[in-house]
Amino acid sequence: MASFDIKKLLQSVVTHGASDLHLVSRTEPQIRLDGRLKPVNLPILTGDDIEEMCYSLITEKQKQAFEEHDELDFALLLPGIGRFRANYYRTLGDMAAAFRTIPINIPSLDDLGAPQVYKKLVKREKGLILVTGPTGSGKSTTLAAMLNEINQTEQKHVVTVEDPVEFIHQNKKCVFSHRGVGEDTKSFAIALKYAMRQDPDIILIGEMRDKETIEAALTAAETGHLVFGTLHTSSASGTINRIIDVFNGDEQPQIRAMLSASLIAVIAQSLLPKLGGGRIAASEILITNHAIANLIREDKVHQIYSQMQLGQGDTGMQTQTQALQKYLSQGIISRDVALQFANKPNELKV
Repeated sequence: MASFDIKKLLQSVVTHGASDLHLVSRTEPQIRLDGRLKPVNLPILTGDDIEEMCYSLITEKQKQAFEEHDELDFALLLPGIGRFRANYYRTLGDMAAAFRTIPINIPSLDDLGAPQVYKKLVKREKGLILVTGPTGSGKSTTLAAMLNEINQTEQKHVVTVEDPVEFIHQNKKCVFSHRGVGEDTKSFAIALKYAMRQDPDIILIGEMRDKETIEAALTAAETGHLVFGTLHTSSASGTINRIIDVFNGDEQPQIRAMLSASLIAVIAQSLLPKLGGGRIAASEILITNHAIANLIREDKVHQIYSQMQLGQGDTGMQTQTQALQKYLSQGIISRDVALQFANKPNELKV
């Protein structure tokens, strides 16, 4: 049996600037660089190799949890190497693992080249800001940079509820209470219920995945808190529909009313490979104004997109098509990439 040093492997992931490491039996270790998987020049792994490597990183309690559920999510800090989000699972009976690198130094909005309007959004006192997109689209990084901006400029208590905790913020002006689901709290919904008694100014919800969590987020946003959340949706209007559709028909009018009153912005982003290497975020940005609030309340979400095309001006709104078109004209991305990631490819002038 081959002997692998998992810590050396994770060190090389960080050194290469890769985002992920995959360990799956019957293939060599693979890393994700600029969005594409690449095999590492190492022997093919067996299930036993993976088990030996992966068990060396976890506690006895975590090992028992994995053997009971065949799934394990956790965050891992390796001093001198880096921080990772890890998921252990089984495939065809063998153990497998995916590691995502989490930068220890939190980027600023300027580091990310984020639109200037994000700095205005984080100044709001209350309401709901959603950052959405598929897995691996940089949602956590964008949110971390937004909280970092607040941390440098305002004195607030920030409660984060995540599964697992990803970016760890050092208290600059803010006080951060990071809560990991499974370690510090039983569930998102329970954490949010009690968060109200923790005197938070700002609440970050790692994933709004069920009705209770969404309802708690909307209530918190209405009652004077600034709430950040994520969903796996690829467009701004799709995000609003997803939230409303979680509820039964008779509850939907009330949810639409709450959303229209508390939604500040939806940022739907995807990470695109740049020409010459690296990746860049293309963001569709919806910022609620009077017209959009009315459309949400009156169940006319399908009209929001055309309102976004109109509502540019000073608002900082943009459709995904406009973001892609800008990168195309600047020669940052290729025509093929623009078409591959476009929600509405027929709108692109390529």
